[in-house]
Amino acid sequence: MSAIAFPLPDAGILARRDAIVAGLAALVPPDCLITSETERRAFETDALAAYRRIPLAVVLPRSTQEVSAVMAFCHREGVKVVPRGAGTSLAGGAIPQEDAIVLGIAKMTRVLEADFASRTLRVEAGITNLAVTAAVGPEGFFYAPDPSSQLACTIAGNIAMNSGGAHCLRYGVTTNNVLGVTLVLADGTVTQIGGAAMDAAGLDLLGLVTGSEGQLGIVTEATLRILPVPEGARPVLFGFATSEAAGACVAAIIGAGIIPVAMEFMDRQAIAICEAFAHAGYPLDAGALLIIEVEGSDAEMDAMLARITAIARAHGVQTIRESKSAMETAAIWKGRKSAFGATGRVADYICMDGTIPTGRLPEVLTRMDAIVASYGLRVANVFHAGDGNLHPLILFNCNDPAEQEKAEMAGNDILRLCVEVGGCLTGEHGVGIEKRDLMGVQFSIADLDQQMRARAVFDEKWLLNPAKVFPLEGRPA
Repeated sequence: MSAIAFPLPDAGILARRDAIVAGLAALVPPDCLITSETERRAFETDALAAYRRIPLAVVLPRSTQEVSAVMAFCHREGVKVVPRGAGTSLAGGAIPQEDAIVLGIAKMTRVLEADFASRTLRVEAGITNLAVTAAVGPEGFFYAPDPSSQLACTIAGNIAMNSGGAHCLRYGVTTNNVLGVTLVLADGTVTQIGGAAMDAAGLDLLGLVTGSEGQLGIVTEATLRILPVPEGARPVLFGFATSEAAGACVAAIIGAGIIPVAMEFMDRQAIAICEAFAHAGYPLDAGALLIIEVEGSDAEMDAMLARITAIARAHGVQTIRESKSAMETAAIWKGRKSAFGATGRVADYICMDGTIPTGRLPEVLTRMDAIVASYGLRVANVFHAGDGNLHPLILFNCNDPAEQEKAEMAGNDILRLCVEVGGCLTGEHGVGIEKRDLMGVQFSIADLDQQMRARAVFDEKWLLNPAKVFPLEGRPA
């Protein structure tokens, strides 16, 4: 396998850089435009840090109107635009090109309107995921999607990738919790899609925009669904001898019609890494661990945990440890949500994001371990088991190009396996550049053609987030 390819930059655009920068400078204040090479380097990559390109310039608008002006200018001048939230994309979704500007919304962080009676919150899309819950928490509400990067990632990025998180099993992913957006189109047109109502009339354009990876427009505002904080919540650790036993338990719980709030999986490698970082009390003698959280009144939680525990015992559970305090609950979730960062202290890694039917989980875990071992590498598995969203972390040494290539090949084989068993290439990280050249594994030529036709309706010049999602061959230039 060769490294992920980027198209050659447009020499005409590069030659006009000074004029383009001057045009942008007329649209935004000086502190909203970054032009020096040193400062532009801060935007050359995202969380897929193995690939880097220094952008032509970086613009950080403060309002929808400034975003509109920048987009209209770039459309007239034929300049490509790479949207950026916080740069936490693990699929390379925010990696720029040399002939493109980066348009970041990090300065747009205001809460615009709260309607607790209707359970909605309207925000600027540069606000972080966790800041949304912080804004409504004092009133007894929270925002359900909770990706591991929620401390840093923005609502705009969540919408672009349709992010989920540990609690998506009960509450759904971003598309289930966004009611409307303000979208700036490629030519600068500002449009409203959806709103505070639960369902909008007409075509489901909101469903099309959510998960579109910044290729249809720039989301500058969003109306979110907020939920009352539950009466109680209780996570329980279940330790198993093997990953296969834990996987079979997950399938049995879902098969019994039980839907906990969260059901997270860690294998032995991930348990050791996360425990060393968070000291959460994870059982180090377990081959695999499930974190299962339930919500409700004490009676409701007791009843659900009794059913779950019975299923776990039938699958040979070795350790059952129930949280007894808010501090213990926080530690349990700190370990899980710190998994990616904690793994980065041990080794470089590539994080996959395929999804599978939960009934195939035991088989896939066995085959996945064999795939990684066949390349002479190690894997730490930590993922959202309840909805079959896998996050294997393939460990390698980034200073060894051969190891990086092996890691990428192992990751591609895992994604092919996901599609083979009836799953798909991504659950919440998006396609970006990482999975772009695997789209033909899941979709036919006719499927891809239809998707590209829909994309071209919004951006006929293909200026938005170029070289992402769709294979470079067979795509409009």
